[in-house]
Amino acid sequence: MTPDESILEDFIATRLAADPAHDIEHVRRVVTNARRIAVAEGADLDVVLPAAWLHDCVCLPKNHPERYLASRQAARMATEYLQAFGLSQDRLEAIAHAIEAHSFSAGIQARTLEARVVQDADRLDALGAIGISRCLLTGGAIQRALYSGEDPFCTVREPDDNRFCIDHFYRKLFTVAGTLHTRSARQEASNRIAFMQAYLQQLGHEIGQQAP
Repeated sequence: MTPDESILEDFIATRLAADPAHDIEHVRRVVTNARRIAVAEGADLDVVLPAAWLHDCVCLPKNHPERYLASRQAARMATEYLQAFGLSQDRLEAIAHAIEAHSFSAGIQARTLEARVVQDADRLDALGAIGISRCLLTGGAIQRALYSGEDPFCTVREPDDNRFCIDHFYRKLFTVAGTLHTRSARQEASNRIAFMQAYLQQLGHEIGQQAP
């Protein structure tokens, strides 16, 4: 039997690392995104929702050398935790795959609709107003500068998001929409990308350098 969502929320709240971009509110947003996309796409909520709640039960810092392994570790931990609720082996494997495949850095192909939904739900949280906020929170936590004074919008240089927060827009965030699987996620991503581009235009106005 799939555990109640309040039980999953209580568990994940004890597992989250001290990462301002991967807190309980991030998890709640991913669950909200996942529920909406799953309903629109006809995915199995009994797989999607546990995976969305538990996808960050192991979460390594952004600059950790083994960050790409975190989703595999999270899938194993989630499986061990959910075994106590008597879920079938097929369901456990489906949830584990959705967790394992959600990570951008892991580079694991989402083979099922449910995994694609969870992956899309997590990636949407990197876009729009909340995506900008998370990017700046993370950059500040690991002491990245906001932007390059010489070329803030990567006009003539390669983006270096190890040094500058705004470079992460060009290095990763603007590529995320192209990796989304579901129509409903792509539609939402289009709106969020437009907001991010408007933010860059306003930033350029304020610092006296025009954004592309």
